[in-house]
Amino acid sequence: MVLLTVCVIGREWLPGSFVGEASPWLALACLVLLVPSATVTGIAFVVVGLVLTAILATNGPDFVAVVTEGLALAAFIGAFFAALNTLRSAAQTSPAIHRCGAYLAHQPPGRRYGVLTLGGAAFSLVLNYGSIALLGSLATASAAEEKDPVIRPLRQRRMLVAVQRAFLAVLPWSPLSFAGAVTASLVPGSTYVGVLLPCIGTGVLIAGTGWALDTIFKPRVAVRRPVERVGGPRDLKPLVILLVLMGTLILSLHFEFGVRVVGVVLLLVPLVSLGWLVIQGGPASLGPRVRTYVGRELPGLRSELVLLMMAGYIGKVGAALLVPLAARSGLDLGLVPGWVLLAGIVWLIPLTGMIGMNPILAASLLVPLMPAAGDDYSPTALFVATTAGWAISGATSPFTATTQLIGSFAQIPAARVGLVWNGAYAIVTGVLVTAWVIFIDVAW
Repeated sequence: MVLLTVCVIGREWLPGSFVGEASPWLALACLVLLVPSATVTGIAFVVVGLVLTAILATNGPDFVAVVTEGLALAAFIGAFFAALNTLRSAAQTSPAIHRCGAYLAHQPPGRRYGVLTLGGAAFSLVLNYGSIALLGSLATASAAEEKDPVIRPLRQRRMLVAVQRAFLAVLPWSPLSFAGAVTASLVPGSTYVGVLLPCIGTGVLIAGTGWALDTIFKPRVAVRRPVERVGGPRDLKPLVILLVLMGTLILSLHFEFGVRVVGVVLLLVPLVSLGWLVIQGGPASLGPRVRTYVGRELPGLRSELVLLMMAGYIGKVGAALLVPLAARSGLDLGLVPGWVLLAGIVWLIPLTGMIGMNPILAASLLVPLMPAAGDDYSPTALFVATTAGWAISGATSPFTATTQLIGSFAQIPAARVGLVWNGAYAIVTGVLVTAWVIFIDVAW
């Protein structure tokens, strides 16, 4: 995986180089090595990928080109995942990050949801899914301190959904999120700088709707017990410094060298992680930590890597089969109003998530079916619609990591998290972001 990441970085920074062109075939080699340790779901994804490849080989004139594109997407997804996890690994052993998380989890009831939403969004920028694991565990421990058996589960639920929705609010616009990275590769004509503000608007709607619903419907308790305060605002300082540093470096390198933002992230995140490890334990600790990550932590993510990489590959190959099939059937989406297509993307991604379709797979299948961007809709609107649907899927689908993590902390089924805890929230948010997408298409 380390070699694959290096090759994908080469593909982004040195287009056309031998190093970059080798990445699809390295992805294939990695998948062959990873499959024996995959879960049943991962093996099922591999079988589906092989079946689609066989069908494409007998029906597709551009068989080699499509397979290469699919493997290139799988390579990018695997490398992006490996690179992001270097930052998560460094953050897990940072006392400053744990102090920051403890401060957020021990807020008084009136500020708890709002602070966890804002702080959780900041954590999500750095840790990705790791933010749910870290803040979820701290929130669960904080709720367990409540002695009232009636208040305790209510407090736990409010804190956990705040953590989850904070993560979802970051998905549409974070340069370190899979939603933005994969969508950028699927929507021609879109750029990170061009979609940043509209996608931040999506994030504000996702976070703001959660806060508004919590404020309106939160249980009213007659007697409020004082909450033990842990730490203070100064504990947020290291996280703020890290975010400012990352944002400044990413945008500076993007504008200076003209490399895609995701390409900058692939190179920059591991370097920042190495620097962070040196700050934590000194230069002497760097070698052992790198060996631990490469030899133990990264191999421990084999199942996730197979699922993510195969989802990208299946989506690419499946779309290559669906597009001509739709054309032969007489289905002409060009006759459908653009705003209807965009609204369909927002809702179809979470709906397919309810039947087990990974958002990467759903987006990779649905977006290529869209008619070429033009007068009916803009690439920016399609990008915003796709990432918005991706975020809503993370709130409702019982098959996504977000709902499963929250369910494990609350000790309830993931389906209950998605349908009961987040059902009404997802519907309200879906209506609002659909209106937002249509507004962006008309006015942006």
